[in-house]
Amino acid sequence: MRLSHTLGRTSVAFDDPNLVSAGGLVPVLALAESAGLRELTDERLSVPTDKGANAGLKVASLVAGMVAGADSIDDMGLLRHGGMGRVFTRAYAPSTLGSFLRAFTFGHVRQLDAVASRFLIGLADRAGTAETGPGSDGGYMLLDVDDTIIEVHGHAKQGAGFGYSGVRGLNALLATVTTAGRAPVIVAQRLRKGACGSPRGAKRLVADAVKTTRRVLGEDRPVLVRADSAFYTRGAVHGALKGGAAVSVTVRMNTAVKKAISAIGDDGWTPIEYTDAIFDEETKTWISRAEVTEIDFTAFASAKKADRVPGRLVVRRIPDFNADRNKAAGQDTLFDVWRFHAFFTTSDKAVLDTVAADKTHRHHAIIEQVHADLKNSALAHLPSGRFNANAAWLVLAVMAFNLTRAATALSGTDLATATTATIRHKLITVPARVATSARRITVHLPRDWPWETAWAAMFDRVSDPPAVPVA
Repeated sequence: MRLSHTLGRTSVAFDDPNLVSAGGLVPVLALAESAGLRELTDERLSVPTDKGANAGLKVASLVAGMVAGADSIDDMGLLRHGGMGRVFTRAYAPSTLGSFLRAFTFGHVRQLDAVASRFLIGLADRAGTAETGPGSDGGYMLLDVDDTIIEVHGHAKQGAGFGYSGVRGLNALLATVTTAGRAPVIVAQRLRKGACGSPRGAKRLVADAVKTTRRVLGEDRPVLVRADSAFYTRGAVHGALKGGAAVSVTVRMNTAVKKAISAIGDDGWTPIEYTDAIFDEETKTWISRAEVTEIDFTAFASAKKADRVPGRLVVRRIPDFNADRNKAAGQDTLFDVWRFHAFFTTSDKAVLDTVAADKTHRHHAIIEQVHADLKNSALAHLPSGRFNANAAWLVLAVMAFNLTRAATALSGTDLATATTATIRHKLITVPARVATSARRITVHLPRDWPWETAWAAMFDRVSDPPAVPVA
């Protein structure tokens, strides 16, 4: 492939008032409108003074910019070019959007949280983002909770600090829900100070996430909350149980857990084979086989009776490749021959037996893909020096993430599990020319666009009238 003419014979002019660089925003923002984004924002968000005026349009502008690839306030300028003003109403200047975000307080961020959860419900109704099909594992809808550090630079960021990763940044706590054949969607989010512990505020977030998940999927759908050992706390576990969800949480190897494992006999283990070998960080080796078993276990047994939680302790053991060296040093004990990993679960044994429960729990790492996806798009930066502005930016990034997932659900293709970057490349940043004839706007897209079928399917589905409930 090469230029048909030399550059010396090619002229360039930025002078076409009818071109847009992201034609995919047309159906995507139509979907956001039909899911109630602007109406929900105007109804629930009350940022004061003129900075909060037309909040629905400002939030829609910010979400649209993020869908198109903006990861800073200045990048919102991409909404103000060519024919964008002919297709969309009121694309605000970056300075106006920045002033809007800086006017947020913690209460306004919580109002935006409420908008985000209801917007997700609207998307699910309109596009089937979390359709009521079978669960991913044993009928369970899988709700994963984890946090991540978003790195920041400089000393102007409120709340920035060094957290567990040793990186200076702010801490984002997320909850995602996964159903069969779909990429995860985010059901709850919270921005916290960089130096805070992982479980801080987890009780409230888990409770909110379970509530939203049930509203999206239906009250009768079983939900399983999965988390790592940082969330093995009474607050997080009881937050899930109070909402009617089961839990599957990695436990720390404390005295009670070690005592329970030591009581397990050698005849109760079931061999399992990994489909793909997994890397063990502590031994720096690849593991392809293991054994699992389970015993009855009461979490938080030393707490008051109301805080104790009965369930199962599922234990996985793998050979310790340092056992011979330890034996030669006179350290021949149970925990030198095997390495143990355990998690506590209240899931129904009739639905998830020992082997299935272990396999389901190990897939909790899918939430790391969501973290990476967000950091590769709208969360590449936290653009403001003010903490609450950045907290609002996180919520907006989550709404943009969920909106792109809903858009791919309408495309009828294998993009249902694609990353945001792939979705943007194939469906959003499609160049288009805007033309008007007889008061009708026509958006002309490139001929032979490789993903024309998916784009057209998305557009046609968005153009469908909403379903009318049967009386």
